[in-house]
Amino acid sequence: MGLLATLNHLLNFVAPALWVALLVPLFARFLMPKNAQAPSLYAQAAINFIVSVLVLAIGLWFFGRDGKMATYAALVLVSASAQWALMRGWKA
Repeated sequence: MGLLATLNHLLNFVAPALWVALLVPLFARFLMPKNAQAPSLYAQAAINFIVSVLVLAIGLWFFGRDGKMATYAALVLVSASAQWALMRGWKA
């Protein structure tokens, strides 16, 4: 596998984590009460992205393949939990 194919596979692996990490903080701004101690939107997205990629990596390790619905369900659950903690003012 060449460099471009490897990069394509890696980008496709982290794409769900990127979208979830970007959308969760945006929707949280409208659905949760504002907290002065909450980090900036960029910091929330970065923390959610790191947590989401870790969940995807653990799912790949546990199931032995990518794209299992259980992994995506865990991705949403963990990302939402991290966002809830961030919106409550907990520092990572």
